[in-house]
Amino acid sequence: MSIHVWALLFVTLVWGATFPVLKVATAQLSGVEVSAVRFMIAAVCMLPVVLRVPRATWKDGALLGALVLVSYVAQAFGLEFISSNRSAFLTSLNVLMVPLLGIAFGARPTWLILASAVIACTGIGLMSWDGGSDLVADAATVFGAFAYALYVIVLSQRASRHSPLQLAGTQIVWMAALGTLWMLLAAWGSDTLQTLPSRISLPILAGLAYLGIVATAGMLFLQAMAQRYVSADKAALIYAMEPVFAALFAWLWLAEVLTLQAAFGGAMVVGAVILSEYRASSS
Repeated sequence: MSIHVWALLFVTLVWGATFPVLKVATAQLSGVEVSAVRFMIAAVCMLPVVLRVPRATWKDGALLGALVLVSYVAQAFGLEFISSNRSAFLTSLNVLMVPLLGIAFGARPTWLILASAVIACTGIGLMSWDGGSDLVADAATVFGAFAYALYVIVLSQRASRHSPLQLAGTQIVWMAALGTLWMLLAAWGSDTLQTLPSRISLPILAGLAYLGIVATAGMLFLQAMAQRYVSADKAALIYAMEPVFAALFAWLWLAEVLTLQAAFGGAMVVGAVILSEYRASSS
């Protein structure tokens, strides 16, 4: 595997480690508040980077930031009505959406990539599928997966045009601005903003700092750097490792049960990623 593939695997590892952190934070804060605050912390870190950024980078950063935020908003809405397991499975459909949408953008995914995507989705299904369907929530979650699939494609197309650090910085500033607006609208007519400081304890603040500095600012930079050299469909497959790492950290840190079915599903996802690298390794 190339160093850029390893970089994206590290990104998914860090994302997977956010699961227990989010568990702690969402005990006192809403998903909207967690998202807005983590983006604001990340934006503060990136302010020195974005002071002198070309207009073209701001333009692409706005598009990418909006796509990510739409994905988060749609997923958060869906989670109000369906389980996190069902949400994880529906969100994983972006692994299949990326190569299929890529065809519309002129890409030609190989049968190996398509087969790997199907295996990865099946594996995530074994890990996370359960009942409890809700038509509107399911549709919103699938729409969020669609938005993230577009993000992966656009990032692969445009990352090479900009400095990775500047592109990550503009995305984060846009996400912070839009996320703050989202939080203000969600708090309209309530006292949640007044009680927000009192609900942020030191452990939650430390978790938000990790989410903002490491999981958002650091990982968006690595994404922007690595996806200059990794195709969108292969990147989507690598990102399918996130629920595998999340399940592993939940098992290690939160003592959550890891069933044999879930373990087998996780092994399928790992196998799909390795399979996607087969041709590159043997050529």
